Amino acid sequence: MSADWQWDDTLFSGTAAYYARGRLPYAPGLTDALTKALDLDGRGRLLDVGCGPGSVALRLADAFAEVVGLDPDAGMIAEARREAAGRGVAEKTSWVRARAEELPAGLGTFTVVTFAQSFHWMDRDLVARTVRGMLRPGGALAHLSDLKTEDRSVAGLPHPPVPYAVMDELVRRYLGPVRRAGRGVLPQGTPGGEAAVFARAGFAGPERLVVPGGQPLERTADDVVAGVFSMSFSAPHLFGSRRGDFESDLRELLRKAAPAGRFAERRPSTEIFLWHTAPTGR
Repeated sequence: MSADWQWDDTLFSGTAAYYARGRLPYAPGLTDALTKALDLDGRGRLLDVGCGPGSVALRLADAFAEVVGLDPDAGMIAEARREAAGRGVAEKTSWVRARAEELPAGLGTFTVVTFAQSFHWMDRDLVARTVRGMLRPGGALAHLSDLKTEDRSVAGLPHPPVPYAVMDELVRRYLGPVRRAGRGVLPQGTPGGEAAVFARAGFAGPERLVVPGGQPLERTADDVVAGVFSMSFSAPHLFGSRRGDFESDLRELLRKAAPAGRFAERRPSTEIFLWHTAPTGR
């Protein structure tokens, strides 16, 4: 992370209510892929760090006896708790409001730790070392993200594509050309190089899995608006008193792009890197 940027608790403020509707889902075979790769059998404990509204933790709930989600945003924790109750898994899940840097936080040890598009917001070396110490012998860390290198063609889809480039330009017109992040900015974006961080922490690996996406998704204008407001760099609070004007302009942009109010795109593939506490021989 840039030396000039510091985390603050407004990073995802106000985004939780939009997250489940607005974010593109992970590939449908995610649970099966992790279950097979890690020999999950409904026992053990999962810790999902930076869990958001439970997007990954709840999908994996049946593969573990206990699931713990950790996130610093109160709205995310509240959404995760509500969704867990709605899915009937409240008794086997718990949701902790805390930053990853506060681990181990008395949470005990785990069979698997997951980071789903969250690790880049943390003090990565500190958190990697800490969670390695929280894993049981033979445990694993799974780092998940959308596959960035694939071409998600819109050819053959039944509705117009989501006009991401024009939407990004509208956000920049309101918020400025430099990416916003909480009360600060990220001119260089978020960091990469996770492999070096996990290796320094003493993990062995990685083992790479790609869970194929590509399935067509139909999205409404409301879904697309929710997607914009679910992002840290276009969180609702960043627009201040101009939020209503921004949303009006955004909806007009979407109306012009798709007068019928329907868009289509393809679900992204999910890339998983598995890191183990000791060599596995795989």
